[in-house]
Amino acid sequence: MIRRTAFRLAPFAAAVMLALSACQSASAAITATRRPAPTVDASKPTMPGEATAVIAGGCFWGVSSVFEHVKGVRQVTAGYAGGSADTARYNIVSGGGTGHAESVQVKYDPSQITYGQLLQVFFSVAFDPTELNRQGPDSGTQYRSVIFYNSPEQKKIATDYIAQLTAAKSYTAPIVTQVVPLKHFYRAEAYHQHYAERHPDNLYIMYNDAPMVRHLKELFPDVYQAPQAMVEVQLH
Repeated sequence: MIRRTAFRLAPFAAAVMLALSACQSASAAITATRRPAPTVDASKPTMPGEATAVIAGGCFWGVSSVFEHVKGVRQVTAGYAGGSADTARYNIVSGGGTGHAESVQVKYDPSQITYGQLLQVFFSVAFDPTELNRQGPDSGTQYRSVIFYNSPEQKKIATDYIAQLTAAKSYTAPIVTQVVPLKHFYRAEAYHQHYAERHPDNLYIMYNDAPMVRHLKELFPDVYQAPQAMVEVQLH
């Protein structure tokens, strides 16, 4: 309702076009519900370390902005996974025929947050796992939802968690999120990095991505953190 009201206002027409120029069209708001914690998860080591998760759930701006606010996350990078190096460019991926999905690489400290907890946040506030090759009106295989695992443990945690959510009838439609091995993650162009933090007044961000972060704060106060200082700069 808020989005429709805002889009009717003529003074915002140019801003709306700019907001939709990258992630195509405004997505429907995600219905946020705190999903149960995974019954199968990695154990937390006693010493700090670093692990990597790669996930895809629609436009990478919103997924990035969620995990930039999660305690234990050290670095979040927007990029592409599922296709080849020669097509890992936004203007090509946007055509939908590359095999790539707009993806997010999350580097985290497993002594502070587990892989399963990251997936719990992902399924709770960042996307709708029942939508096939789309998120809201953002359609195409580049917007499909995928968990790209990089170890047998990650594969088991992801597949068992989807089975757990399915058995609990957490959704009214089947979960269509893929669980596939990660072949390579390709970093997206500089202007896509930390996009929501750098462009909070962008209408796409205001009506699609900012609510995800608010839901994270409301549903997961135990893992929510204020955004960290950005060390990267926009180069182009």
